[in-house]
Amino acid sequence: MDEQEHGPLAGFTVGVTAARRADELIALLRRRGAAVAHGPALRIVPLADDTELLAATKELITRAPDVVVATTAIGFRGWVEAADGWGYGEELLTVLRDVELLARGPKVKGAVRAAGLTETWSPSSESMAEVLDRLLAEGVTGRRIALQLHGEPLPGFVEALTAGGAEVVGVPVYRWMPPEDLGPLDRLLDAVLARSLDAVTFTSAPAAASLLSRAGERGVRAELVAALRHDVLAVCVGPVTALPLQAEGVDTYQPERFRLGPLVQVLCTELPARARVLPVAGHRVEVRGHAVLVDGALRPVPPAGMALLALLARRPGWVVSRADLLRALPGAGRDEHAVETAMARLRTALGTPKLIQTVVKRGYRLALDASADDKYDG
Repeated sequence: MDEQEHGPLAGFTVGVTAARRADELIALLRRRGAAVAHGPALRIVPLADDTELLAATKELITRAPDVVVATTAIGFRGWVEAADGWGYGEELLTVLRDVELLARGPKVKGAVRAAGLTETWSPSSESMAEVLDRLLAEGVTGRRIALQLHGEPLPGFVEALTAGGAEVVGVPVYRWMPPEDLGPLDRLLDAVLARSLDAVTFTSAPAAASLLSRAGERGVRAELVAALRHDVLAVCVGPVTALPLQAEGVDTYQPERFRLGPLVQVLCTELPARARVLPVAGHRVEVRGHAVLVDGALRPVPPAGMALLALLARRPGWVVSRADLLRALPGAGRDEHAVETAMARLRTALGTPKLIQTVVKRGYRLALDASADDKYDG
């Protein structure tokens, strides 16, 4: 089986913290072969009953803005539906028909048109930076701009408009809250701490902050930060999302275009590049998170076997004692027989028993090819 068949992320496990659009991200990852652990770090709370949204809606109906910026489809729909529920739906639509209506991207444009409206303009990049550039180029002095907020801050956006002389009215359609069921988030956190994830993805700054906060509540914040600094790749959709992690000294990876597709592409590049590749017994062996590629064929390996193989691969060609291997086995206790059992299963999983040699009375070693021995001995 070659990489085209099993996908560039086969053998890796990726954590997903997203609440909104999680299904889309998970599907993209699985399509490329990844195993996925989903632990939403947030939930989205609609503000249909919120006095703040009602007050902003009434204010805009009473004194119409010059520009309305719609940032998300779910948020724009939620706003129109909430206004409708309060009996202000038609009045709001009348206001929106007469203003410059900017829609950030195709999904937002679809929501605008579904409400019977037509957007004035929409950026091709789906970037709020492009929306800001257009507004500033038009000139914003003395203009009233309503910004449909989408649950997370837009650093610099409001400040730039205000500095340019605009009056900005925020329309808070929904906000982020911690998840009601913390179970999945705790399991995701445990997986990061155990290094059983190869990477964890973040699509909003509040999600990154929420994971750190939950780790703090459980007394493991320092351990989480250590795992993300050294062992588990932190991949963010953009620079704003990365800020809470970077404040902790965590190096993050992000795509040039702040979208889900490019985010997955970063994983497809970075994770295989971090995998250990060794010439063993005439075969090309690539050690990934929960599987091994032997001459390009994908071989899933149980966790105990991966723990043993990871240790052998750290010292390729060297004999590793049963005692050291026992210490690497999760929850094995003190019985060295557990090493033999796990080793037998590992060899079966690899499908090529000669990759690992038994050295009588000493332990086990990877059968590193002779040409590679010098390289690793030096």
